[in-house]
This record gives sequence, structure tokens and C-alpha cells, in this order.
Amino acid sequence: MNSIYFTEEHDFFRKSFQDFLRKEVVPHIEKWEKSGKIDRFIWKKMGEMGYFGINSPETYGGLQLELFYTVIFLEELQKINSGGFAAAMWAHAYLAMTHLNKEGNHEQKEKYLRPSITGEKIGCLCITEPFGGSDVGGMRTTAVKQGDKYLINGSKTFITNGVYCDYMIVAAKTDPESGNKGISIFVIDCETPGVSATKLDKLGWRASDTAEIAFDNVEIPLENLMGDENEGFGYLMQHFALERLIMAVNAHARSEWALEYTIQYMKDRTAFGQSISKFQALRHKIAQLMAEVAVCKSFNYQTAQGLNKGDYMVKEATMAKLTSTKVADEVAYECLQLLGGYGYMEDYPMARLFRDSRLGPIGGGTSEILREIIAKIVIDGKDYRPSK
Repeated sequence: MNSIYFTEEHDFFRKSFQDFLRKEVVPHIEKWEKSGKIDRFIWKKMGEMGYFGINSPETYGGLQLELFYTVIFLEELQKINSGGFAAAMWAHAYLAMTHLNKEGNHEQKEKYLRPSITGEKIGCLCITEPFGGSDVGGMRTTAVKQGDKYLINGSKTFITNGVYCDYMIVAAKTDPESGNKGISIFVIDCETPGVSATKLDKLGWRASDTAEIAFDNVEIPLENLMGDENEGFGYLMQHFALERLIMAVNAHARSEWALEYTIQYMKDRTAFGQSISKFQALRHKIAQLMAEVAVCKSFNYQTAQGLNKGDYMVKEATMAKLTSTKVADEVAYECLQLLGGYGYMEDYPMARLFRDSRLGPIGGGTSEILREIIAKIVIDGKDYRPSK
């Protein structure tokens, strides 16, 4: 099946990235998981190798490669068993940088995108609010135009990279009376007076920093507006398909890793005079989970192929995230169970994977919201068209 989507060049890229992660990242994971802070040097090494510029234009130092290189990037990040490290990397490259790529003008790309590709600057995307959650249109953060500047007030929460980033892509209401038709997107330097970030303590994704961010009379120049004023909601919706696909690919990749680890454990573990991999109840559980993951993976690849061709894949990407993250949680639960008491021990990898996996059905749109989006498409005939 993989030959449908991957070439020898893809395979070479995968092997190269695996080697990089094993040599440069894995030795530091335990430290970062404990400290909750990823050292800056690895961002620069990732940048030097071109891993942040996979889908960025060559004009600004990127590689401008098609989407299946991104799929490989995501899959291999999951296989080092640190959801936090993986999230920090892809949130920078595919949340913050996606908006710079698509809505940023030349000056903004020179100032923020180019150093993002090299790993010299770290970005985050600020949409979710303490009282808004998945209700993007109900955000309360405002951006009021005053002469040659905007005045930003409000707060954001659950922001990956929000503590240690250098810049933020921020959604705010420029026309509060117009609901979701009055949202705009801005790029804001983290050192701007009035910006403050508070680190949140999370169940999983321990290596990454997650923040609640406050904007208290933050003054930014007019040129920090990205794209057109009041068109921000369309920009956000346009990129949600990619974010959901990212979460889906993450889910099938960590599920595969968990199952491979568990199968090897079962082969090595003996009980009642034989390997526990010979017990039918356990064998059939693994078989069922493998089948479900394979179906998710196949659908995720098909969705990636559609996005790669430029098709509008909101329904498919939403379905992919909803289903793949649900299956991944099931896999994490069952694999931990199959390891018995060892699954509950921090010295074994399944406890961390179990915690990290639980964010899948929450981040990037909760499963409850995704079901309603799918229902509106398949029952009500709603057509979520991209921003022009």
C-alpha cells in the first residue's frame, strides 16, 4: 500500500529523519519530559536539517515538498514516544508557520518565516480562549484600531509553545459586532509590552510548554495585521483540515508504535509455561486493534492525497481525526492492559503514551464538535467552503 504514496526519495527522507531523531533527540527526551522545557539547540538543529521548511517556499529557505514528506515527519516524531516534543515541533511548523506561509506578506515572511525555517525563532498559534474553547466565533480578545496601531486586549489558553516562543499568531476581534465575520489575524512579538504567559501543568505532553497568555493593552503597528482585516475566520477554517489531518496521522503512528512494542513484549513474556502471545484472547485483541489502525491509516493517507492535490477535504479530515484519535485511545488503553503491572510503571513507555494519547480527542477540535461538523455536512448539507 505504501508504494502508492511513497517513493524511494520518501523512504530516504524517512530513514534520514529516523537517524536524526535517534542521535540528536532521543538522548534528551527524559530530561525534557521532566523539565517541561525543550532546549533551544534542538530547534536550530532541526532547522539546519531543513525539517521546519518541508512545506515552505524555497524563496524563504524552505524545501517546498509535497504533503507526504509532512506525513513522514509526523509519523516518525510519534515513534520516539514523546507527544510533547512532537507537538512542539509540529505546532511550530504546521500551525504558526502555516499562517505565515499563507497569509503573511513578504515583509512578515522575511522577519518571521525565514528564521522559523532555520529554527532561530519559535512560533505559536493563539486561537482558543478560557471561555471559548471550540467556539472560535465567540472569542473575546479584541484588536481596536487607534491611529497607526492596534490595541490588543484579551487572553488565550492551551497554547502549545506559548511560554518559550518568540512570536505569536493571534486571532482577535476587529469588529466585535459582526461575530465570526469580524475576526482578524495578527503576528505579535512575545517581548511586546503587555504580553504575559503563564505555564500550565498538564496530564501529558510533558516535554512541551503550554501556556495561558494575557494581552493587556498591547500596542502593535498596523503592519502586524496578516491578510485582510475581518477575514481571519475564513483563514482559520481553511487551515483546520490540515490540523485535523495532523492529529489523525499522529494517532495512527503512535498506535502502530504501541502495538509493535506490545507484540514484542507479549512474545518475550511467559506465563503458565508459554509466551503470552499464544493466548487466544490476547492474540485476538491485538488482531482487532491492528485492523482498526490499518483502516485509519489508509483513510488518513487518502485524505492526505486529496489535500496534496488541493482538494477541499474538511469532511474527510474531520472524520479522520475523530476516528483515528478514538482508536488511538483504545490502543493505548489496551496495550497498557496487556503489559499488566509493567504498563502502569513509569519505567515502561506505555504510561507516557497513555497520557499523551488522551489529548487526541480534545486538541484541534473536540470529538463532540467534530461530530457536529460532520452531522452538518452529511445531514444538513452544509458546505464549508475555503476562504478565497
